[in-house]
Amino acid sequence: MQENPLLAGLGLPREPQPLTLVIFGASGDLTRRKLIPALFSLYLKGSITGVKIVGFARREWDAPAFRALVRAMLDSEDSPAASSELKDVFASGVSFIRSSFDSPKGYAEISANGAMPFNRIFYLATPPGAYQTIVDRIGAAGLADQSRGFSRIIVEKPLGRDRESARALNDRISRTFPEEQIYRIDHYLGKETVQNIMLMRFGNRIFEPVWNNRYVDHVQITMAETIGVGSRGPYYESAGALRDMMQNHMLQLLCLVAMEPPVDLDPDSIHDEKVKVLKSLAPITGARVQTETVRGQYDRGIVDGAEAPAYRQEAGVAPASHVETFAALRVSLDSWRWAGVPFFLRTGKRLSRRTTEISIHFKRPPLLLFADREPAATPPNVLTFRIQPQEGITMGFNSKIPGATTEMRTVNMDFSFGSVYGEDLPDAYERLLLDAMLGDSTLYMRKDEVDSAWGFITEILRGWENTQKPALASYRSGSAGPEAAVELLGSAERKWRRL
Repeated sequence: MQENPLLAGLGLPREPQPLTLVIFGASGDLTRRKLIPALFSLYLKGSITGVKIVGFARREWDAPAFRALVRAMLDSEDSPAASSELKDVFASGVSFIRSSFDSPKGYAEISANGAMPFNRIFYLATPPGAYQTIVDRIGAAGLADQSRGFSRIIVEKPLGRDRESARALNDRISRTFPEEQIYRIDHYLGKETVQNIMLMRFGNRIFEPVWNNRYVDHVQITMAETIGVGSRGPYYESAGALRDMMQNHMLQLLCLVAMEPPVDLDPDSIHDEKVKVLKSLAPITGARVQTETVRGQYDRGIVDGAEAPAYRQEAGVAPASHVETFAALRVSLDSWRWAGVPFFLRTGKRLSRRTTEISIHFKRPPLLLFADREPAATPPNVLTFRIQPQEGITMGFNSKIPGATTEMRTVNMDFSFGSVYGEDLPDAYERLLLDAMLGDSTLYMRKDEVDSAWGFITEILRGWENTQKPALASYRSGSAGPEAAVELLGSAERKWRRL
């Protein structure tokens, strides 16, 4: 039986069986910033005492050189604090295989090493172009054999560029690994606040009765970044904001807000409900892309007190690029619960503030008893899930201002994970890596989830390409994005959450 991470706080065991974790692309930035720090944190907690970590890369290193590199990673600000002795012991236990991704020799070395446990997880921390080669070589070497232990694969985004390419990639992986052993990672699902959405909804009696179109006016989901594309210009030129953020992170968050209660906490039960949400998305096709979507690209400006270049001035970006760095959508769900409730999604780079949040905007009271002839005098209640940078939940409600009047203002009830639990939250990768080792796919994406999400996004991409609308709007770096995003809300009473 799989252990569900939603039950982790009940004291159930969280230590996996002995296994070998092979990180393809061990010389890359993801390994340095996320994977090694997350694995070291799990090591400090005693959660992976039987896990053998193996780096796999083309660099001309031997095992001692890779161990020295891992040891240096543990001194970075991304890694948890610990004594030098503990860092030394952790680094001394890693191994390294020098090989190109298409050479059978490296895969044979994994198979021939009897000191490595037969339970295996392969983490593809590589460019997407290498996925098919690695998967094919794993299969040819017999490393996906499940007869002497499990063999799982963790795949990073992007999973394709559109529905057709995603299907081709999933089919290719499925030839080597059964679906239950494929873990498609979306690190946002490992964040505590994201996991808390389900518990907040279904673990409290007071919220679910009003979680519908009778009481909710609209929902906003925002992922705003202050950084630009940096060194990722060539990647971003082939992706853009819609592919990079909307297809995976944002639609996954929408699913958690909009899904129906699952019959139980089995991973498939949860995935089933998420797929129903994705299938209920009203398609944005043809001329509707002009009225339901906004796309923009950042220009020069000031961000965090420093001058920021325009997107077209970034390294690896075409001087006349029309790739969007900002995207906003007005999404409708054809479901009983959410009919008539718009979901507004926006994401962008070089915006005024870094934040990821979901806000549920409730309808105004039916009688404006306390309004001074203006509806705005009675602000709607807003429930906000703060996902980053400071995870927590805020409920805004109206309260009387002290004195001999009926004037009011909005005040907040605030819950912060850090303040309540008094400890640093585990990194999302830490949680997701451990879940994969335990065989729990709850916080990963199932094949049909990826397919349904790409189906929705691909129609928008085609609409943009075929109609060349809406026009790509320029926005100043350090701003809240294009003005057209305000018009997307469709009502003067609706306003985007302030960035």
